[in-house]
Parts: sequence; structure tokens; C-alpha cells
Amino acid sequence: MSIDVWAPKADRVRLRRLDDSGDSVVGDVEMESAADGWWTAPVDLADGERYGFVLGDGDDLRPDPRSRRQPGGVHEASAWFDPSVYTWNDASWTGKQLAGGLIYELHLGTFTPEGTLDAAIGRLDHLVHLGVTHVELLPVNGFNGTWNWGYDGVLWYTVHEAYGGPEAYQRFVDAAHAAGLAVIQDVVYNHLGPSGNYLPEFGEYLREGSRNTWGDSVNLDEDAVRSYIVENALMWMSDYHVDGLRLDAVHALLDHRDPHVLQEIAERTDALSAHRGIPLTTIAESDMNDSKLILPREAGGYGLTAQWSDDWHHTAHVALTGETIGYYEDFADLDAFRKVSEGGFYHDGTYSSFREEKHGKPIPDAVPNWRLVTFAQDHDQIGNRAAGDRLSQSLDYDRLAAAAVLTLTAPGTPMLFMGEEWGASTPWQFFTSHPEPELGKATAEGRIAEFAKMGWDESTVPDPQDPSTFENSKLDWDEVGEGDHAQLLGLYRELAKLRRERPELTDPSRVGLSAAAREATGGRVYELRRGDLVVVVNLSDAEASASVSSGARVLLATAEGVLLEGAELTVPAGASAIAAPAV
Repeated sequence: MSIDVWAPKADRVRLRRLDDSGDSVVGDVEMESAADGWWTAPVDLADGERYGFVLGDGDDLRPDPRSRRQPGGVHEASAWFDPSVYTWNDASWTGKQLAGGLIYELHLGTFTPEGTLDAAIGRLDHLVHLGVTHVELLPVNGFNGTWNWGYDGVLWYTVHEAYGGPEAYQRFVDAAHAAGLAVIQDVVYNHLGPSGNYLPEFGEYLREGSRNTWGDSVNLDEDAVRSYIVENALMWMSDYHVDGLRLDAVHALLDHRDPHVLQEIAERTDALSAHRGIPLTTIAESDMNDSKLILPREAGGYGLTAQWSDDWHHTAHVALTGETIGYYEDFADLDAFRKVSEGGFYHDGTYSSFREEKHGKPIPDAVPNWRLVTFAQDHDQIGNRAAGDRLSQSLDYDRLAAAAVLTLTAPGTPMLFMGEEWGASTPWQFFTSHPEPELGKATAEGRIAEFAKMGWDESTVPDPQDPSTFENSKLDWDEVGEGDHAQLLGLYRELAKLRRERPELTDPSRVGLSAAAREATGGRVYELRRGDLVVVVNLSDAEASASVSSGARVLLATAEGVLLEGAELTVPAGASAIAAPAV
């Protein structure tokens, strides 16, 4: 076995081996300098053996930048992990294409009381019965502390120890495949967390003086850093049998080379997909409103599978809540629903008042609808609110039912955030567990200052460092079978079943697709047509009517009083309905 590390900043590198506890040094091995800043040593490490690197003539141990496991946390020794030891049981798994799919986003630490991968396995049946096809995990890479959203990761190749580590991750993916569920892993390549980032001691991983929202930008001019990212992406889909990646905030990846690193990831993913014989999915989170991300490479795009549509979320949120502050302001436009339903983006070259400039580009008509991931709630849009409040904490049942109908009939690929399907009463707040008192204090004070600037009452902003903030964000599974929670869950299941049964709801084409919103007494009425299928969401105080095709019948109604007489569908105030001819 050869152990290699990229450390061009060091003039000497030692591989340090430790005992099983990681407390005592067993011995050091001098590594030899190789080409392009790499160092190597012919060492055989046993599975689970503790080790790390010592740079220069000092004595401080640093974890392996490509460490798979950190038993003592991101500041301590790494543990060698051999992914080939695990015996997989998914040889018959044929994968799931994203088209026609339903994504479920979850955070492992708050999805179950235990907050582990093994505990999450016990809830996979719930997702199957719901109609989910793809489980999307928030980042699992190593971060400092015990709990965190996951976007403060500093060791991208690890699986956080509190979740169960890499072995538990393999068990989870295996169990998901056995249940018929694909796994999407959220990965963060645009920044590193504030504690435990030793990569700059090894090499030029970051561009000093070039910053994004979260700190110094990643140095994509350096070949070894690009390889660090691309090989990490491939690791999840090869060693861990993951079915795809959600790429966080790709607009913060500053890359001036050709091909762009996103195109390189897409190309390598497609090659691995062909080799494995199953579909592999790459989904970008981007605020650029630029379809280049998802256009085929033959058409000058990067060839990623899909991208998130914040515009659809903003439109739905304004419709459901009436909030129009900040970036929501533009989406109060009556025409917003039509634009995002028919064209994908609201800002497609139009003026954005939030950005104070023109923003976005139109999506070509030939791009399939399913390449946009659409959602009424997600981790950001809940957790980045001052109190981390869900829609269920401010809307009544009829509005939550309307959110369900809008989400699961939208032309894009729908995504749910954990607990949304039963209107979970628990918030999902911003939480951290930085062990360093100064960093914890700065995080808490920065959070309060951010919302105070926007006019929020400081007392409503939970302290992210308070353990109760994390505990309060855990789902309460006892409420799933109770009252309105159970009724709402039944509606989500019915809607997911309808999506599977009605081809109009998964049709990738824009042909036969139209949408409109109109003012009515006390609110608005939203109407979506997909071929002969008609969706009416009545968020007004008066009855609403819509024309339907001959032979239509009511497929779903969220309240009593929906009437279909001849070619006219009548929907009571606050209710939603779907009608279409029999197939």
C-alpha cells in the first residue's frame, strides 16, 4: 500500500501512526517528495488504524485531507477506512431516474430522536409509503462539534462520527436500495467551515483575497484542488453506491478554466453511470437562473441533470403566506405563477429589486420540465428564517393542503422537506455546536445582528449554540397519526399516487402546459392546466370556477363542496381540486 498526500507547502512530511486510542505515537515514517507537490510512503495501514501527518519540523498532528473517518473529531487523528470490507446486498439495484421522481430532503441529526444513520433506516418505510423515490441527505462530511447543518464541513471525504461514520453510511445506502429508494448526497465544494480547516497548511486549497459569502473561495486554478473535488464526487457514487449528488451553491464556484469543474463532474458522473449501468443524478443549487448548468454539453451546457428553482419556491411562498419582504417582493406579481409554471424562471432577464439589477436568462423550450427541482419548503427557506418556522406554524390546514397540491402538481420535480408531509409542528432552526467559546459567541451574535438589521425582534432569534435549539428542531414522530397531521399525510400520499398514475403530471414537455392566477374576493385563485388535467387552488374567500374537458371527473378535492357540473368545476373558498377525464 502507498499512502499519498498533496502538501506542496511543506518541505518535510511525516506519516505518524498512533495506537488504537489515538493518544500515543507508535512511530513516524518519513515520506518522500514526488512530482507536483505530492508526498508518498510505502505503508500498509490496517482498517481502523489511527494516523495523521506532521508537516515540516514541528510536532503537530494533522488529519488526512482525504480522511474517511475521524473518531475523535476534525482536530484529531484520522482512522484508516477500507470501503471494500463491506459486503453489499444491492447487486440487483437498477437505480431511479430523476424524471417522474419525488425527492425527500432530510437532516440526519434531526430526522429521528437518535439522529443517526441506523435510526434513519428504521423510517425508510415511511418514505416508501409516502411515494418518495429519492432521499436527499444534507451534508454528512466532518465538521467541528457534535451537531450542525453540515455546511461547516472541513473534511469532505469523511462521514460525521455522530451519525455513525462510514460503515453506517454504507448500511443506510444498502437499506435504501433494498426499499427501492435512491440516495442523493448533498455536497459542499464552495467553501470550508470556520474550525478544523487545516487544508491551507498543506497547499493552496483557497484563494486568498477572493471571497464569497462564507469566506475565501476554493482555488479551482490548482489541478490538485480540482482533483480533490472531482474525486470526492466520484467517491460517493462508487465506494458508497450513492445515486447522485446535490451540489451546494454552485454560483460560488469561481472557475475560469475550460471545462468548468461542474462540467468535469458531470462528464465523470456520466462515465461512471455508464460503467455501473444505473442512472446517476447531479443537481445544482444555483441562484444564477442560467440554464447552461442543465443544457446538454452538445448544446454548450455543462450537462448536469437538474437544478433547484428558488423562483418557484418564492412564488408559492408569497401565494400561501402573503409575505412580500426582501427577495419575495417581486413574486407578488400576479403573473409570477404563470411565468414559473410555464417557463421555469420568473427572473429570466427581468429586473430584480432584491439584486437591483437585471437577472437570469430564459430556459429554452426544449428543456424538459423535470430538470427543475421545485419545492414549497426546504432547509434554507425554513432554517434561515429568524425562528426557523415552517409553513405549518403559521398556516391553517386548508393552506397546507394547498401547498401540497401546488408542490405535487408543479411541472418540475417536486421535493419535500422532512416533516412537511404531515405539517410537523416542530421548527427547524439554525443550530451549531462550536466547541470554541469565541466562535460560538460570534456565531450567535452575528445571527442576532443579521435579523435585527431586517427589523426582527432579537428575542425571537434562537441562540444557535444553545443545545435546546438543536433538540427543538428534531421531528416529533408521535404526531404523525394525529388529527390534521394524519389527514395531511394522507393527502400527500394521495397526491404522490396521482402523480404516478396520471401521465400529465410527469409530462416533460411544455406542450399543453398553461397556468394563470387571478384576483378574487379576499385573495387569489391559481389554475394550472397540464393537457386535459386541471388544477385549481382557491386561496380566496369566494367560490372559484374553471372549465374542464368533456368527460372530466374530480380526481382529488381537499375539502367538501367541490362540484363538477358539465364542463364547469366549482371549488369552494380555501379548497383545492384536480379534475381530468379518465385515462
